[in-house]
Amino acid sequence: MKQEVLERFCSKYAITANDAARLLERMTPVSYPRGSFLVREGESNSHFYIIASGIWRGSFVNDDGTDQSLWFASAGEAVFSIWGYAGRRKSLITIEAMSDSELYAISRTELEEWFSSSVQAANFGRILFERQFLDLETWLISTAVPRAKERYLRLLEDNPELLLYVPLKYIASYLWITPQSLSRIRAELAGRQED
Repeated sequence: MKQEVLERFCSKYAITANDAARLLERMTPVSYPRGSFLVREGESNSHFYIIASGIWRGSFVNDDGTDQSLWFASAGEAVFSIWGYAGRRKSLITIEAMSDSELYAISRTELEEWFSSSVQAANFGRILFERQFLDLETWLISTAVPRAKERYLRLLEDNPELLLYVPLKYIASYLWITPQSLSRIRAELAGRQED
């Protein structure tokens, strides 16, 4: 794993490089082309992944048939189906590669064995999953921000590479707006930059 990706992983999950290295020793590098799926809605996958390169999207199809983006993840972030990992159930979401990607993978069984091997490994697991919950709560709060433009600017600040790989319709659905509304926001922001 590239040094800057390792640093981003350690920073995001508030762990040491030594802890991250111990985890990576147990993981297997895997490659996925754009358009691949880690899991589709209704399937099960209990593996845990760390993204070395690429962008992934979590989504579901809502009651009216609309493809709704829930989250995006990129290099240095963990990605997994919580239903498959924690519940050993079929996933309620689809996890799809938005770009060619390199990941590190480990099965739930192997990861749980490692977490059980020492207090330090168990604490690492606790911290990792706490950060995932923190991200989820942050996302939930951000969807309550009344202005889509503010949510879009925050998304660009946190993940500027998304615009290179993710179709705008998926970004719009993540922001809970229509593609047309996103186009208006982008045009408005582009007009401000020209001034």
